[in-house]
Amino acid sequence: MSDQIPAAPDQPPQEGLMRRFWRLARGYYTSPGDRRQAWLLTLAVVGLTLFQIGVQVRFNLWNRDFFNALENRDRVAFFGQMWMFSLLLVLAMFAAVAQLWARQALMLNWRRWLVHRLQNRWLEHGRHYQLNFLPGAADNPDQRISENTRWATAMAVDLAIGLLSAILTLASFLGILWSLSGPLHVAFGATEFDIPGYMVWAALLYALVGSGLTLVIGGPMVSINIRRNEAESDHRFALIRMRENSEGIALIRGEPDEDRGLQRAFGRVVSVMKELYGRERNLMWLTSAYGMAVGVIPILVASPRYFAGAITLGVLMQISSAFLEVTRGLNWFVDNFPRLADWRSHVERVVDLEDTFDMAEAMAGQTRIDLAEQPAGEEPERLVFRDLQVAHSDGNVVIQDANVEIAAGERVLIVGESGSGKSTLFRAIAGLWPWGAGQIRIPPRAHMMFMPQRPYLPLGTLRAALCYPGLPRDFPGADQMAALERCALPHLSARLDEEERWDRVLSLGEQQRLAFARLLLHRPRWVFLDEATAALDDENQDSMMRLFREELAGTALVSIGHRPGLDVYHDRTLQLLRAPDGARLQVRRKPARAGRGEGLSGSRAALRRMLRRS
Repeated sequence: MSDQIPAAPDQPPQEGLMRRFWRLARGYYTSPGDRRQAWLLTLAVVGLTLFQIGVQVRFNLWNRDFFNALENRDRVAFFGQMWMFSLLLVLAMFAAVAQLWARQALMLNWRRWLVHRLQNRWLEHGRHYQLNFLPGAADNPDQRISENTRWATAMAVDLAIGLLSAILTLASFLGILWSLSGPLHVAFGATEFDIPGYMVWAALLYALVGSGLTLVIGGPMVSINIRRNEAESDHRFALIRMRENSEGIALIRGEPDEDRGLQRAFGRVVSVMKELYGRERNLMWLTSAYGMAVGVIPILVASPRYFAGAITLGVLMQISSAFLEVTRGLNWFVDNFPRLADWRSHVERVVDLEDTFDMAEAMAGQTRIDLAEQPAGEEPERLVFRDLQVAHSDGNVVIQDANVEIAAGERVLIVGESGSGKSTLFRAIAGLWPWGAGQIRIPPRAHMMFMPQRPYLPLGTLRAALCYPGLPRDFPGADQMAALERCALPHLSARLDEEERWDRVLSLGEQQRLAFARLLLHRPRWVFLDEATAALDDENQDSMMRLFREELAGTALVSIGHRPGLDVYHDRTLQLLRAPDGARLQVRRKPARAGRGEGLSGSRAALRRMLRRS
């Protein structure tokens, strides 16, 4: 059998921004459970945006009639236009609020779909654990799911609506501006000619200059925003890591070093923010001047026709309004460039996480251990390794050619020096470690329970932690109390319904005994212990291990452990022996069985009696 494990697949070539973004949108608009609502909300947003543009066009006509009434000192027409303004105001308010509702609903539902999709992919097949070992995996997936999805979807909706509004506004007001501006007569010496619709060309030139300058000045903001997101997430991760390890830091008095590390992490945030702020200031020089001038330039350009009597004051103001709307449509890119740069950084981080999930699936497909689950009801249940190789994600072999069979009800201890691959073997049995070759045949998953050295205690009540991963209602209260009593935790019975951070309230020894109490509730047919008694004294370890001879007598037990005396609780011992091409799993010896109910304390008592007789 070849020792070569396939290496990680190459990263796919980088896609363009819009193609990458479409990957986030396509699933939402084609999802069987969400597509109907997605399209209805999108159509509502588009329809209400069209309605808003219609109100703006009518307001442009009102602008002409209102100023003409002023110029003509027509009181009746003036007050008539004020009533029209009131109606347009009410319609504009309705359209704005209704469109905001539809936009918010679209943002929230899209984000909900995307977060659920990413969370499911993250949790699927233990991928949240496997990502820790993948080279080039996306960092801080929690921040990408919770924060970057928010901005990637919300800003996408806002920007898309803004772009649609700009296009519709441009289409609506270009014709108005063309018809109002008329021709501009130009004379160069003996050469004379007319420029039809000259205000349209002036607006196009004005917008083109502004967009070009914006791209030159603000272009680097895209990469700066990507680096800002990375620096912010690294600083957030450092804070979370310190909080989760606060006890160890406090005991070793590591606060000064942590402070230096946090200052370095936030220093990177400050550095990139200074760079970003500098670019924003440079862009503000342009946008502030550009925004101020747009109100004066159309009046300045159209003034010759006004002074020549070719147009009225109302028409001049209508031209100014139409010019403003046209340039606003043309300047959408200028006005939104900082937001576009920020949005792109969020999209890149979300899509990079999707790429990481794709890479994990591809690597698992290339390097997968064949994990076969025994059908429920098939007897006898067995755990079998056939020509098993366990490797790292980079292809380096950890365990080589393991061929072992463990029968139902058997108790097996696996030992070996640190780093020989014992815990990695357990992860492979659990289906969390796909890298390698060969086959693992496992009992039905519903019959298996794994106990790591540090048990997982979910947020919530102690009762929920005791019954995890089941629900408290699945187990009678008397059984819960009895399990705590048997595992020397009777003092916790009165606190079952309290909500605490139990992983901080309980000592590691209490957490480990709570995990054994779980066993008594769930009563799995197969138990896998990974240093699950490391924090217990000899007496408590003996008490917990006796569970497998008393309350759980028919349960198969596969253990990893270094503590002396553990072998007396097992039928045989397997040892992982290091080798250059991967450790070998060999039978070390079969220890003499201790008497029923007799553990390590009983063996020591027998030894003391023998020494007294001698």
